Amino acid sequence: MNASPTGLEIPPRGALDFLALGALVHRLDPGVIPFRKATECQIHVSGAEFNDAANLADCFGLRTAIATAMVDYPIGDLIAERVRAMGVKPFYKRFAHNGVNGPNMATVYSDRGFGVRPPVVFYNRANEAAAQLQPGDFDWKAIFAEGVRWFHSGGVFAALSSSTGELIVEAMCAAKAAGAVVSFDLNYREKLWRLWGGAERAAEVMNRIVPHVDVLVGIPGAQIEELQRQHPHIKLFAATLRHEHSAARHSWSAVAWAGGQSWVTPTCELEVLDRVGSGDGFASGLFYGLLAGESLESALHLGWAHGALLNTFPGDTTMATLEQVRAFVGGGSSRIQR
Repeated sequence: MNASPTGLEIPPRGALDFLALGALVHRLDPGVIPFRKATECQIHVSGAEFNDAANLADCFGLRTAIATAMVDYPIGDLIAERVRAMGVKPFYKRFAHNGVNGPNMATVYSDRGFGVRPPVVFYNRANEAAAQLQPGDFDWKAIFAEGVRWFHSGGVFAALSSSTGELIVEAMCAAKAAGAVVSFDLNYREKLWRLWGGAERAAEVMNRIVPHVDVLVGIPGAQIEELQRQHPHIKLFAATLRHEHSAARHSWSAVAWAGGQSWVTPTCELEVLDRVGSGDGFASGLFYGLLAGESLESALHLGWAHGALLNTFPGDTTMATLEQVRAFVGGGSSRIQR
């Protein structure tokens, strides 16, 4: 094991650098036009947990995988093609579509807003295949047998059903037994939790998951002291800090806490094209830095820079190169590169 500055013991090698567990979705994006007036949409393939695996493979060159549900119908084919294109290895629990009402790959609807009009997000997750995943659906012993350095899941997947949180716990226990670092993105989505218990149920599920976690991201800043007190076993907490001046103009920074110390990045002023996925962009850059053996300060800056760049691309996953990320960390500008 290689001990990082955070005290994390990251396996130095493995068949996979990173394994995520979560739901795959397709996002319909009409741009700045509200859905009630839209006539066309772009289709982005996404998933809060998948985005990290895709970013780490495509931008940072790591060997990554996703454990998830896949439905055998044209929308599933579309999504699976994008998983392949991003270089992510799939471990699928397959479902047959009945031709009428599912099971389905979830649809996320998200416009970009403009000026004083904020983006609006809503869902069609009716009869979602990923919500039907449960303990026993994946052979974790076989998956971890060849070596997995880092395992990750998140609060969006945990919110889908009573079984998905239990599946996360099962996977985390297997990851721990195999020596992998375990991370979790809180990613609280009030609309999803509201369907089956709200904030109280979310707290119950999170309290089952967090004892298995080494790295916690996506934390509201106001909660950090309480979380550190309640969960002293967690070695690293990290979050982005975003102030929205308008839909397309944000101030962006990031912070990390470990070993009783904190680190904060500079604040940059962003012109935002599409903000969806930028938090995952931050997390994946942070994870890359730690997996690559860089200092926590360096890893935090890589996450901050990659997350900033994610705001400038359409869609939920990266279009950046590692060179662009490092140039941003080093103070790169938006001047044309010739």
